[in-house]
Amino acid sequence: MKISWFMGYINESIARAANQEDNCTGRFWEGRFKSQALLDEAALASCMAYVDLNPIRANIAKTPESSAHTSIKRRCKEAKKGQQPKTLLSFIGNPRKNMPKGLPFELADYLQLITLTGRCISGDKRGFIEQKQPEILKRLNISADNWLIITTEFRTQFHGAIGHEDVLSDYCEHQQLKRRHNLSHCNKLFA
Repeated sequence: MKISWFMGYINESIARAANQEDNCTGRFWEGRFKSQALLDEAALASCMAYVDLNPIRANIAKTPESSAHTSIKRRCKEAKKGQQPKTLLSFIGNPRKNMPKGLPFELADYLQLITLTGRCISGDKRGFIEQKQPEILKRLNISADNWLIITTEFRTQFHGAIGHEDVLSDYCEHQQLKRRHNLSHCNKLFA
């Protein structure tokens, strides 16, 4: 089975039902599905934040914890009880040798990063990322300005594999690719 065929099959039934319900025609999803390799922690954190902040950018939610259908809402709800959601991959802290399965960040660092980023992009709130960057940005080696570009323009900035130059080179070599398509954007934004 091919993923393109499978996605087309799913899209058709959803599009027919949605079009009938909305009394319109056309595709349900405006663009084709997208799959990108997230090669390192910076790429992973950037993509997670981009997805978690979609409702804020779309002005559907005022805060990350009030945004429907996001992992950040579920994580915030469980964090109030001192827990992590069982249905989501847990935050396990900084990467180390013999890494257990989980996200290589501290939950508190990620929540702080989302909150600060959300204040920057929300149209109804005035805010900025403070000069004292969250520790997670220092560890990921991303400037506050670049972080804001990445988390608001992730889909337009990157196509294909994403990560720092060394992991991108390793990935391209492993995949026997002759070109590193995202190299200039990755070097610019993850530096």
